[in-house]
Amino acid sequence: MAQEEEIRYFVRVGTTDLDGTKSVRVALTGIKGVGRHTSTVISRMAQVDGYAKLGLMDEESVNRIRAAVEKYAGSIPAWMANRPKDLYTGEDKHLFGTDVTLTRDEDVNMMRKIRCYRGIRHETGQKVRGQRTKSTGRTGITVGVKKTKEGQGGN
Repeated sequence: MAQEEEIRYFVRVGTTDLDGTKSVRVALTGIKGVGRHTSTVISRMAQVDGYAKLGLMDEESVNRIRAAVEKYAGSIPAWMANRPKDLYTGEDKHLFGTDVTLTRDEDVNMMRKIRCYRGIRHETGQKVRGQRTKSTGRTGITVGVKKTKEGQGGN
């Protein structure tokens, strides 16, 4: 019988535990700030097979993936960054993990503070990006016609 390799079900990359049963390209999308295109670029930078299972890879390949994630932001063009022309520093950044959430919350708080239209919409819990609100996005108590119980005559 062939010797079966041990699979690691969790592989730590950065601050995220990735699913070792998935391919490298799919598993990397588990990191916040990494999509399908970014994961393909990272797997090419690390010189690993994007379709191989992450949990079956040797430690050297996983370390190359970790290094590729670390140096990703400095080696891509500006149009690929998820935060081009940062509001505070003016440089192009690519954020990963909790930095994405923290930066987004910071931006929303700044919009609220300067009282711009988007900030006011965020504050009131309304749609922000110009969607219709007449018939969708309703929260709270139900608005509409109430049905009468059978046997009672509606007047």
